[in-house]
Amino acid sequence: MGFTKMMSLTADQFLPLEFVFNPNWWNKNAGIKFDSTFYMDADTREKNDQIMRRVLYEKLGNFGFGEKNPQPRPVIGSLFVAGGFIIPAMLGAQIRFSDAEAPQPLPVTLTKQQIESFSHPDFRETWPMSELIRSWDAQENKYGYLVGDLNTDGLLNAAYHFYGADLFTDLLEEPDRPIRFMQEISDLIVETASYIQHRTGSYSISVNRMAAHLNPTPFIHANCSVQMISPRIYSRCHLAIEQKMAERIQPFGIHHCGIQMERYAAEYAKVPTDFCDVGWGSDPMKCREALPDSFLNLRLSPIRMLRNTREEIIADTEYLLNRVGSLDRVGICCINMDYGTPEENLFAVCQVVEKYRKLSGK
Repeated sequence: MGFTKMMSLTADQFLPLEFVFNPNWWNKNAGIKFDSTFYMDADTREKNDQIMRRVLYEKLGNFGFGEKNPQPRPVIGSLFVAGGFIIPAMLGAQIRFSDAEAPQPLPVTLTKQQIESFSHPDFRETWPMSELIRSWDAQENKYGYLVGDLNTDGLLNAAYHFYGADLFTDLLEEPDRPIRFMQEISDLIVETASYIQHRTGSYSISVNRMAAHLNPTPFIHANCSVQMISPRIYSRCHLAIEQKMAERIQPFGIHHCGIQMERYAAEYAKVPTDFCDVGWGSDPMKCREALPDSFLNLRLSPIRMLRNTREEIIADTEYLLNRVGSLDRVGICCINMDYGTPEENLFAVCQVVEKYRKLSGK
């Protein structure tokens, strides 16, 4: 396996910071509904994008978030919520939309024969991309350009919707079947993400807003479910597929929102990765030792942000920043925060980050 040369990602500021809120936060604070029109209707996307930028300014404008007077722009997908449904939808899952929740792909149980014969569809001819592309064309004709991207999910995340718990048994006992299935999914992910980047210039801001701070903007592959398999199984069944993806799409990043990312970091280094999310409950120092050249995005816990005191959130933030070593090629974020998250906790994180920027002279 030949390795792709890593790119040097440059951040637009020292120690960039990002917050992302759950749909229920937006629904209750801004009245936004996350029905299908939020994602599929161009006018609705553009209006909600303006609302979200304005609300962020009202809440966190003193720390550089949002815009005071946002103007309409041709967004192809929201830049302010995480969670993806387009890959499961194109693979055949029905999507359940709710006013205050992220879209939920409903499980579809395929037989072993269906999995063995599965071939990924042409994204241009498959809902929802077929419908979205038509709306993007109309937006581009009106504005002359497009903004944003879509969350293109991940191998295990998507495979589980169609395989169920048997996926993990087969990874142990009959790995050829799930490996082939995930290879087909990887082709669909890469083809879709590459098309989106060609249209807008970015791949994965909708996976993690930190991508908006980095140049060149990375593709970020969602490995939310990797913590459900061992590093040995990851190495045997998953790694080679990500390596092939990284050969096709650059710069390559991995979203690891789970705990103990350090258990997988040495394998991630073999991809190789230019960007890695470091989930709360991971050891930043050990991750840095395994990934010395990657941009590490340190993730605070949205549950602790909701439930814990300001003093505890300050301690959490300082722990991450003190534990990672050099703060070059480091960002910090908290993703999917619920309604009711105390604003004083948000301010506390911002104030700690500003303090560390000053201490570093940057």
